[in-house]
Amino acid sequence: MNIEEIRKDFPLLENRDIAYLDNGATTQKPIQVINTIKEFYEKYNANPHRGAYTLSVEATEVYENTRTKIAKFINAKHREEIIFSKNATESLNLIAYSYGMDNLKKDDEVVISIMEHHSNLVPWQKVTKITGSTLKYMYINTDFELSDEEIETKITDKTKIVGISHVSNALGTINNVKKIIKYAHKRGAIVLVDASQSIPHMKIDVQELDADFLVFSGHKMLAPLGIGVLYGKRELLNKMTPFLMGGDMIEYVYEQDTTFAPLPNKFEAGTQNVEGVVGFGAAIDYIEKIGYDKIQKIENELLTYARQKLSNLNYLNLYLTPNEENHSGVISFNIKGVHSHDVASILDSQGVCVRSGNHCTQPLMRFLGIDSTCRASFYFYNTKEDVDRLVEALDKAYNMFKNYIR
Repeated sequence: MNIEEIRKDFPLLENRDIAYLDNGATTQKPIQVINTIKEFYEKYNANPHRGAYTLSVEATEVYENTRTKIAKFINAKHREEIIFSKNATESLNLIAYSYGMDNLKKDDEVVISIMEHHSNLVPWQKVTKITGSTLKYMYINTDFELSDEEIETKITDKTKIVGISHVSNALGTINNVKKIIKYAHKRGAIVLVDASQSIPHMKIDVQELDADFLVFSGHKMLAPLGIGVLYGKRELLNKMTPFLMGGDMIEYVYEQDTTFAPLPNKFEAGTQNVEGVVGFGAAIDYIEKIGYDKIQKIENELLTYARQKLSNLNYLNLYLTPNEENHSGVISFNIKGVHSHDVASILDSQGVCVRSGNHCTQPLMRFLGIDSTCRASFYFYNTKEDVDRLVEALDKAYNMFKNYIR
């Protein structure tokens, strides 16, 4: 499929005259995903795991087949290592409360990077305060990367948990999570990887990485909103206590005591977002049809072009690693002396959709000495014409403000 054929699969891109460059927040949905959700409601709509009648059994099969598909997609060893959640944020909270609360004690340390999304930061603030453990940060260098020295200095024998984003949602920096996992395991720590910004763009093999936990959201990789995944090694998940109680996660309930269902049901309380799961399965089918090799080829060419074009604008501050091999998906920038919200509003008037703000990374912004950026985030259906449109809109914004910039 060429780029023109790919774009025809996305109704919103066909129906709106825009350059959609906010894929780090959510991606557009191909017609194949939309039709799969429609088919579920027309042919299979019932509550999985709740009925002995044929329709409920069929709904259960559709739901569980997607679990198997996702396990294969990330090469999980066991299908029950795949837990469905609302999003990566809920998955990270589940790890913090179900694993962190029970396994951290006074003088233990949790290590995360300064690049982390708030959802992989705020829960650890709370859990470390409750358990008396300490939260430490790995800081980036002037190339917006984590140095080996920083990793090896901050991860020590006191470290019990390391949380790391595979790709920074604010900078696009690709962190060497395999190296971090290997080093953390030598120190006796477990590692959770936030793959929300990486798995839409690159193949992930959890066994090859040896990740203890890995989380991601469907809506950033063509699936519907409100569906996410937590992968965890089976031996860890079996020892963890449930995060939410009730519904289908129980085995037996007595007046004063309860036993819990085995994996994966133990962590999936209540009626699940079945349409989201079904849509997620269709999204994976679509990604595999395109292929990660082609996705990366398209995106690498696009990012190279965008980096070159934006680097030529001397009125911009760019926040990205100079090493293109360590960069994926995201380009953050500011027009010097102009607030990001003002810039984004002008871009919007020209049909260019970018995100502005702190991107749920306030500690990172504070570390960089800024309060916000504009963020253009790309996916394989974007084109060089989208980049050109961004540059033209930035020129317009700069010309509007240049007489007022100090």
